[in-house]
Amino acid sequence: MINTNCSSSHSRKALCCKMSVEFDTFIESNKKWFCHFDDDNYVNVPRLVRFLGDYSPMEDWYLGKTSIQAPLEITNKDKVSQKVKFWFATGGAGFCLSRALALKMMPVASGGKFISTGEKIRLPDDVTMGYIIEHLLRKPLTVVEQFHSHLEPMKFIRREILEDQISFSYSKNKDEWNVVKIEGFDVKYDPNRFLSLHCYLFPRFTFCPR
Repeated sequence: MINTNCSSSHSRKALCCKMSVEFDTFIESNKKWFCHFDDDNYVNVPRLVRFLGDYSPMEDWYLGKTSIQAPLEITNKDKVSQKVKFWFATGGAGFCLSRALALKMMPVASGGKFISTGEKIRLPDDVTMGYIIEHLLRKPLTVVEQFHSHLEPMKFIRREILEDQISFSYSKNKDEWNVVKIEGFDVKYDPNRFLSLHCYLFPRFTFCPR
């Protein structure tokens, strides 16, 4: 666990602050991949590792899933006011960057520059990431269908493909839960179904129902 010393709020600046620390921590490490998932994600880590094995960290890869139907269009008020379009991978489903791509991002993302870039376009962390990669560096997003955010209906992920998926999410709208459809623990004990999902994928754990 790393204390980012950022605000615990969900404001744009707080989110960019946390992402900035994550990015700098990755740059200082010798790791091949930078992967970010939100705290409402369940991540099948062994599946993620196998998936990344098909890609080279020495090439430029921006892997994730969009949450919108068309590229985001913003007015970039830099030296000249102009409209720019770009895709971004939603943090609600998670995304991964190769080391090669992260190193190219350093001039506009490392050492706290990620925060100032986010402030310049006045957009949150995952959108700022897409702006840097797709617009500034001209590197395209590779869509990964096995990443899932709460913005899609979880109940439509079929049981027979659960083991092949990488990330899952959930949300609650009034009294209705958007969750993976899976048997297991009592709904009162496991409302977001993550414990039940974990036991379906990895039944060897002692706390799983027999």
